[in-house]
Amino acid sequence: MPTPRSQPRQVPLEQATLAVRELVQGRGTSVVAITGPVGSGKSHLAKLLSPCVLSTDDYLPNYDTLAYEDRDDPRFADHNRLIADLASLRDGRVTRVPSWSFQTHSRIGEREVAPPEASGGLIVVEGIHALHDALLGHIDFGIFVEAASAVRWQRWEHLEATGQRGWGIEVARQFFHGVAEPTFARYEETYRTRAHLIVTNHHGVPS
Repeated sequence: MPTPRSQPRQVPLEQATLAVRELVQGRGTSVVAITGPVGSGKSHLAKLLSPCVLSTDDYLPNYDTLAYEDRDDPRFADHNRLIADLASLRDGRVTRVPSWSFQTHSRIGEREVAPPEASGGLIVVEGIHALHDALLGHIDFGIFVEAASAVRWQRWEHLEATGQRGWGIEVARQFFHGVAEPTFARYEETYRTRAHLIVTNHHGVPS
C-alpha cells in the first residue's frame, strides 16, 4: 500500500464517493480498505463505492470459540482466507466468500462475489480491522471513517431495537463499551496513520 501523506484529506460522507474516485483514478483495479470504529458507517460507505465488497466481519471465528474479551481481536480473524479472496477478485474471478451471521454470531455458509468489472475496477474491504498489518500488502488505499461514540452507539442500538442484530440492547451495550470500543482503541492511531482519506459521518440513525 502506498504511504499516505502526513495530512490525509478529510471529507464529509456526502463527498466521500467523489474523493475516492479521484484517489484511484487511472489505476485500473484497486483494493480500497475502509476502517473505523464500530457503528461509524463503514459498510454504508462501502456500498456507495462498489458492489464488490468484502467485510472483515465475515472472516471472524465463531464467537463461542473465543473468550469474551477476544471477540473483536484481529489476531483471531481468518486473514489468510481474506487475502486469498481479495487476490481472486483482483484476478477477475467470481469468488465464494464466507458469510457470518450477527444473529448466531457464527459462520453460516458462503456466498458468491463477482469481480468489479462494472464498478470502476474497485474492490472494497471494510471492517474495523481492514487496515491491520496482515492485510497491508494486499491493499492499495486506506480510508478511515469517524463518528462520535454517542452517535455510533445510537446506530447500533437502532439495529438491536429493530431486530437486525441478535443480542438485544443491553447485551449489545455491554459489548460496545466493554469490548468493541477498548479493542479498537488499541489500533485506532495506527489505522489513522495508514489512511489516505478521513471520512466524517456524524449523521444519526434512520428516521
